[in-house]
Amino acid sequence: MLARSRRLGADPRNTNYAGGNTSAKGTATDPVTGGEVELLWVKGSGGDLGTLTGQGLAVLRLDRLRALREVYPGAEREDEMVAAFDHCLHGRGGAAPSIDTAMHGLVDAAHVDHLHPDSGTALACAADGERLTAECFGGRVAWVPWRRPGFQLGLDIAAVRKTDPQAIGCVLGGHGITAWGGSSGECERNSLEIIRTAGAFLAERGRPRPFGPVIEGYEPLPSDERRARAAALAPYVRAAASADRPQVGHFTDAGVVLDFLSRAEHPRLAALGTSCPDHFLRTKVRPLVLDLPPTAPLADAVARLKELHEEYRAEYRAYYERHARPDSPAMRGADPAVVLVPGVGMFSFGRDGQTARVAGEFYVNAINVMRGAEAVSAYSPIEESEKFRIEYWELEEAKLRRMPAPAPLATRVALVTGAGSGIGRAIAHRLAAEGACVVVADVDTAAAEAVADELGGPDRAVAVAVDVTDEERIGAAFDAAVLAFGGVDLVVNNAGVSVSKPLLETTAADWDRQHAIMPRGSFLVSREAARVMAAQGLGGDIVYIASKNAVFAGPDNIAYGAAKADQAHQVRLLAAELGGLGIRVNGVNPDGVVRGSGIFAGGWGARRAALHGVPEEELGAFYARRTLLKREVLPEHVANAVFALVGGELSHTTGLLVPVDAGVAAAFLR
Repeated sequence: MLARSRRLGADPRNTNYAGGNTSAKGTATDPVTGGEVELLWVKGSGGDLGTLTGQGLAVLRLDRLRALREVYPGAEREDEMVAAFDHCLHGRGGAAPSIDTAMHGLVDAAHVDHLHPDSGTALACAADGERLTAECFGGRVAWVPWRRPGFQLGLDIAAVRKTDPQAIGCVLGGHGITAWGGSSGECERNSLEIIRTAGAFLAERGRPRPFGPVIEGYEPLPSDERRARAAALAPYVRAAASADRPQVGHFTDAGVVLDFLSRAEHPRLAALGTSCPDHFLRTKVRPLVLDLPPTAPLADAVARLKELHEEYRAEYRAYYERHARPDSPAMRGADPAVVLVPGVGMFSFGRDGQTARVAGEFYVNAINVMRGAEAVSAYSPIEESEKFRIEYWELEEAKLRRMPAPAPLATRVALVTGAGSGIGRAIAHRLAAEGACVVVADVDTAAAEAVADELGGPDRAVAVAVDVTDEERIGAAFDAAVLAFGGVDLVVNNAGVSVSKPLLETTAADWDRQHAIMPRGSFLVSREAARVMAAQGLGGDIVYIASKNAVFAGPDNIAYGAAKADQAHQVRLLAAELGGLGIRVNGVNPDGVVRGSGIFAGGWGARRAALHGVPEEELGAFYARRTLLKREVLPEHVANAVFALVGGELSHTTGLLVPVDAGVAAAFLR
């Protein structure tokens, strides 16, 4: 069963992420009686078929599950049955039973699959889906009218299986498909037969332009222009999605999205909303659609986006008020989860990178469903009142309450320069561990990519190549950041280089190189960060990794010390200027970070060791001995200070420079 589940879940044509479930029935030894007991193994609540493991299964006793038919209080109270599933569990551990457990347990078949393929869901959401299902499958697949997932739906499907033994499965109106079989292989074959037969039927019977003709002026922009336009719009779009609570974003300009948005029927279809329950739980009842051509002036597009956002919020509040009952959960927020921009692409949003990406994938599923339904009939999703019942289902609310508390930096997007090694790498790791999505920026592309992989890949971290002396490349790095995660909230100016020479040996080139990378580079990065943060309207943090040398005067250090002093004063200047935007600017003054430091590894360590008359391998210990605490400073200690500044506890602090030097009295701030 697990192998079947992973095969089905790995192909997006079969089901969406975390959508659908599979099951198997069998016997096992009851550890209490020693006798045989019939059991059901079924994918639990919230799991994903493509990555399903044994721990993701709920295990229930079939005799107790089937006995629930005798106490079932009817469709109006069927939510109570989910709690009853807990009394049917066999043993400890495993996943919580999902709302679809009844479908699997009550159907008289050894193996059952419930899936949401685009092809099957297109038939399920067609205006005359019952007739089309009969035409498509010739009686091998039954039709079950829309019913909200639950115990009654399980009874309905069980009745189909009992009264029509020739059927291999059914199309569930407004929802998806269910298939069964006597063996795991038969069940999988039946599922794939339904999916592929439906796909072939839509392809052969469908009209060629189900979304209508192309709207003049709404054609996709050329690739480079399209992504530049998306990057320019992204902070404003994120502001619209984050008015109630901050969200992480994701952008796609996939061909299926661009084609849909170029066609005459896209406004009508988008307004109808998404289709099966798994879709609108993640995409909300409908998307926000920017109704301007992609060549409209950017200022006009931003102004129109703000108008549409206000209209969307008012309409969503009205939707909630139309259908909410006294016992309905409170409205979770009135901002869109999906924003569509003709000629450019789709922005989707969620509580983290994965959730944002998956919301976009679900809307692509919805587009595919619309195309299939419109090709052979008319797209006719379930009634708005039913969508509300699903979106504000108490069972879904309970699932949300069971989720762990968000990490301190959840929904925040951090860009760290010089993050491919040393202090920057440690900062990137700490911010990611605290829940941030991280943009790993470094002049060394391979190093940046390695760190991004360490942090968990594209849902959690992306690598960008950036030379902080190059304004164009800095702009490109921020463009990449906002396209990956919707925006930027937290920037760490860490990129640095050092040359240790006495005054008479320091060349103008030495001076220019250090000042170009550190004070000038930090200025350019901070300027771009402030532009994005101002557009988002969510505040933000800028942190400078300066140095003890910003305030301590030592020999053979003129270029580096002066560059760090410049950075330290930028902290004060920008804190004063950006405070009105809610942007806090702080800094860290490390000292003696030898182990793991990119600067020290680049020759600085050897020169400083020679200056102090100690072997290079003992330089860290030498620095530790001269401190008040007699402790060596590591990159992780600097990362800890960055988190202390941005983690939320110092929300009213700006313009601060935090020493991380184990105590150097001569560098005390005055």
